[in-house]
Amino acid sequence: MELGYTFKRLDRHGKPRYTACYEDLKGKIASAGTYSSKKDADKAWQRAEGEVGRGRDVNLKRGRQTFKKYVEETWLPNHEVEPTTMQSYHYSIYKHVMPEFGGMRMMDILPEHVRAWIRRMKKNGVTPATIRYNKVVLSAIFTTALNDQVAYIHPCKGIRSPTVPEKPLEIITPEQFDDLYHRLPDADSKLLVETAIETGLRWGELTELRVRDLKTRSRILTVSRAVVELNPKFHPEGKRFLVKDYPKDKEWRRFKLSEQIVDKLEDHVKSEKLGRDDLLFVYRPDTMTERKLKPALRPDKLGWTNENAKGHRYRHGTLSAYNAARCRCDHCKLAFALYRARRRSAGKDNPRQPRRRETDGHIPANWFRNHVWKPALNTAALDIKVRIHDLRHAHASWLLAGGADLQVVKERLGHGSISTTERYLHTLDDADDTALAAFDKIRSRRRTTP
Repeated sequence: MELGYTFKRLDRHGKPRYTACYEDLKGKIASAGTYSSKKDADKAWQRAEGEVGRGRDVNLKRGRQTFKKYVEETWLPNHEVEPTTMQSYHYSIYKHVMPEFGGMRMMDILPEHVRAWIRRMKKNGVTPATIRYNKVVLSAIFTTALNDQVAYIHPCKGIRSPTVPEKPLEIITPEQFDDLYHRLPDADSKLLVETAIETGLRWGELTELRVRDLKTRSRILTVSRAVVELNPKFHPEGKRFLVKDYPKDKEWRRFKLSEQIVDKLEDHVKSEKLGRDDLLFVYRPDTMTERKLKPALRPDKLGWTNENAKGHRYRHGTLSAYNAARCRCDHCKLAFALYRARRRSAGKDNPRQPRRRETDGHIPANWFRNHVWKPALNTAALDIKVRIHDLRHAHASWLLAGGADLQVVKERLGHGSISTTERYLHTLDDADDTALAAFDKIRSRRRTTP
């Protein structure tokens, strides 16, 4: 049954115009366009009704809305993803995508515009990994727009982004880990880092561990939750930390720990008098970042500064060198820091309370990285850059290098695919020693042949 019709009207010059009308999927009257002849208008509403009969919405107004309006009013509010992913989407969209496409109509965005956008980002020094992620976000928006019948082409299809090179994993060795471990500032941070290397847990899983998750008799650890740190506007309750009732792989996992780490954790629980539901590792900035100012060498052993504007020189490690000579060597900065610390401890200079991170007890990753991890790394002076997450890589690599079964390692780490676990095979520096020994054996045999 045909419900479409053509509506005749006069334009501002008095000429007749014909608007094609049809009933859309929601039963509302919509326009299929305005034409100069009734014949063209009749064809237009008939085509529109045919599309509606096949379940497609051909309302042209939907495609005329701007990219900004569609993303802010339709895509972002109704896109169901993890809060951390939504936070990342917001940053990417408003940093890279919206400035380029925000004012354009959805129906006007073409592959040539996407190619030009990628070329501009590359020219402006945006990294290939960031360009790829931005393209993934834009592609997700247009995939939904295509399904919503807001757009009729997918402008990201067939568009290539710069190649992101796959860097080899650089694994910290047991010797390097020991050097780093002994530079950590206190027993709590040492226990946290040792638990990380012994379990291979992700940061969100590690800092959400509670006393009830460890069965000390069987030495079985259950990983059933993870915590993520968010901007409060992305938190359902406006808080900073969100505890998810599942780890990243969406499945609980259980595995056994070594006897020595279980004993240390058990002693930690007893000494701190932790309850069954308490966090094993708690944010305590006063103990974990207590600044230890070491007195400098005697100033008469440090030499003299360069001459200042008035031609005066001062001994290093003195307040005069810091203030009058503007010297910023470690000795002079330390002398000034000691002076300020003594005055503040005496209640002078209007000492303010130290700033504290807003937290419910969970350790903020950025705080731990800047106040505990990086200072220990700088002191250890390792020849590689090590992130906290790299302890998870080291856990897998050490297990496989020691002869552990690949499937067992996969289950301990919670990998979704065995190919992910296979990346850790032969990642230690001495992994090729066996191959080199075999090569030398054959080559030396050739040398000894008459």
